[in-house]
Amino acid sequence: MTDTNTTTEYTINAEGKRLGKVATEAAVLLMGKNDTNFAKHTVADVHVKIENAAKLDIPEKKKGEIYQSYSGYPGGRRTETLEHLGERLGYSEVVRRTVKGMLPKNKLQARMMKNLEVSE
Repeated sequence: MTDTNTTTEYTINAEGKRLGKVATEAAVLLMGKNDTNFAKHTVADVHVKIENAAKLDIPEKKKGEIYQSYSGYPGGRRTETLEHLGERLGYSEVVRRTVKGMLPKNKLQARMMKNLEVSE
């Protein structure tokens, strides 16, 4: 029995690019929509690596964009700007959250996110 590794690796250089463009490209690759045998009920056999996330071109207007989470309790809504989140957790986390928002909201989302690697 031979075990062939058919994982396709993609590298995206984010230097000087907009956040949305990089995230859209990564989401399409993670879903496998660029492949001829695309099926939305399967996880594509790909590995996407995004490099230079700290060198993204983010305009001043977008740095005030709000990222929020809600715990489910009264008063449990937490808000944070993109710029503060980037300073606190790094711009790799900003890219990761943006890509996750562009993936389908189903059981495959977490499995697709495991195939994403973001480096500053």
